[in-house]
Amino acid sequence: MAVEAQFHVLAVDDSLVDRKLIEKLLKTSSFQVTAVDSGSKALEFLGLQEEEQRNQDPPPVSPNLLPQDMEVNLIITDYSMPGMTGYDLLRKIKESSSLKDIPVVIMSSENIPSRINRCLEEGAEDFFLKPVQLSDVSKLRPHLLRRKADGEEEEKPRRNIGKRKKIDESLTQLLMEDLNNFISIEDIFGELNYGFCHKRWKFGS
Repeated sequence: MAVEAQFHVLAVDDSLVDRKLIEKLLKTSSFQVTAVDSGSKALEFLGLQEEEQRNQDPPPVSPNLLPQDMEVNLIITDYSMPGMTGYDLLRKIKESSSLKDIPVVIMSSENIPSRINRCLEEGAEDFFLKPVQLSDVSKLRPHLLRRKADGEEEEKPRRNIGKRKKIDESLTQLLMEDLNNFISIEDIFGELNYGFCHKRWKFGS
């Protein structure tokens, strides 16, 4: 029986304790996890590092945190982080044409309604209060499945266009073959008709 591919979650939190906790909860729920300790490292992993950062010496990161071909299916980030907040990271992702469809979930130890509403209005899928529980992590899968379904729906028209193109090409090829066969038959009949007429003229004369 085929094994379903794991969803890959990028977890962002400057607190080592909280980062280890969310990483453990995600792995317990059968997610594949990459954990980083800042928004800038998250951008680096996603390939969205700011242009001015690229021109400087990159911050030290372990080799396994460098950008990979591995697709990130969801991002879960702490709100309050030094330098780049979770809200700033959310905005960067939603402004990216290539990554804007990745679901983003915000975590915070502070229950501030205005903060929660601001994140949700900016495009966050959910907002978890710390400490994050296993029951919270179980809410992530519906977001992932919905995005997967949306992606498949968007892919259908492209597949249909590809199929139609192949059909059109096949029909064109068949028509060209029929036309070539018709021309060949016309040539044969033309030669026969010429020979017949030539004989009649010969005998008639």
